[in-house]
Amino acid sequence: MKIYKVGLPFIGMSSLMLLMSPLANAAEMSNMDHGSMDMSGMDMSDMDHSSMDMSGNMSDMDHSGMDMSGDMSDMDHSGMDMSGDMSDMDHSGMDMSGDMSDMDHSGMDMSGMDHSSMNMDMSGMQGGEPPPNARSPDYSNGVDYGQYGKPVMMDSLPLWGVSVETLGYQFENDQIDFEFDTWYGTDSNRVTLRSEGSAQTNDDKEIDSLTSLAYWKPLGIYWNGEAGVAYNTENDKSAIMAGIVGTAPYFVETDARAYLYTDGQVQLDLGTAYEWRLAQRWVVRPEVQLTAFSKDDTDNGITKGFNELETEVRLAYETLSRQLSPYVGFSYASALGDARDLRRQENVAVDSNSLTAGVMFWF
Repeated sequence: MKIYKVGLPFIGMSSLMLLMSPLANAAEMSNMDHGSMDMSGMDMSDMDHSSMDMSGNMSDMDHSGMDMSGDMSDMDHSGMDMSGDMSDMDHSGMDMSGDMSDMDHSGMDMSGMDHSSMNMDMSGMQGGEPPPNARSPDYSNGVDYGQYGKPVMMDSLPLWGVSVETLGYQFENDQIDFEFDTWYGTDSNRVTLRSEGSAQTNDDKEIDSLTSLAYWKPLGIYWNGEAGVAYNTENDKSAIMAGIVGTAPYFVETDARAYLYTDGQVQLDLGTAYEWRLAQRWVVRPEVQLTAFSKDDTDNGITKGFNELETEVRLAYETLSRQLSPYVGFSYASALGDARDLRRQENVAVDSNSLTAGVMFWF
C-alpha cells in the first residue's frame, strides 16, 4: 500500500495553530474596548465565571462605558483567574448599579488592578456627609426657642436651698440654739451662707453666733470643699474660713472647718452626726462636736488645745414629705483640758446638760 507523506506537514501546521490560538486570544484581550458594552438588559444572575481565565495582559482594557446595571446577584466568580497585568484598566465610567449582592468573587485575583479613578459614592453611609434634610445639631431646625429660651441640662440650672439642722430650746440653759445653711448655685459651684449659735432668752438677750459666707465645690463623690470669710460675734472678730464637708463610711455626716482670725488665732470645729432609722419616719440622731484653738485667749475664756465637747441625741418624726421633723432630745456639754480650770476661776459651769425640743426642716 502506498503511503502519501505530503499530508504530514499539513497536520503538523494545524496542530501548531491550535496550540497558539489561546495565546493569541489572551494577547488580544489587552486591547479590548468595553466602552460601548451594554449589559443592562442581560440577566447575568446565573452566569458562571468559575473557569474563566483572564491571566493575559489586560492592562489597556477600557471599561469606561460599560453598563452592568442588570441583575448579577447570582454570578459566580469563584474560579476566575485575573492574575494577568491589569494595571492600566480603566473603570472610571463603569456603571455597576445593578444588583450584585450575591456575586461570589472569593477566588478572583485582582492584585494588579488600578481603581484610583473608580467613582464609589458612599455619602449616604454612616460617617459620610449628612443628607440635605438632616436635623440641625441642636434639633431646632432653625426655629427660635421663643420666650423660654434654649433648653439646658438639669445639672446646669442654678438652684437654691435652705436647710435648718437645729432650731430648738434648751430648758436648763434657757436659750435657743440654731444652725442653718443656705445656698445658691449648681451641682458644681455654689455660694453658701451658714450660721450657728445660741440666743439667750433671759434679761440680757445676748446672741452668740459664728456666720460664714463661702464658695462651695465638690472635691469627690462624697466630699465637698468650702472657702470664704466668717465673723464671730462672741469675740467680735472676723476670720478666713476653709473646710471639708461630706459623708464618711457608714453614712456618718462629717464636717471640719478651720477659722483664721485677724489676731492670728486659729479655731478648729469638728462635727459628726448619724441618722438611725427606727421606722419609716421615726429617726434617732446622735451628734458630737469638738472645738479647739491654737493659742490662749483668757479675755474670751479660751485656752490652747481642745476647749469644749458638745453632744446631743434627738428623737425626730419626719412629716410633710420628710421636709419637717419635730424632735425632742437631750444635750450635754463639757469643758476640756485647761479650759475647765479657767472656767472654775471665772465661776462658770464646766459641765451642763438639758432637755431640748425643736424642729428641723429644709426646702
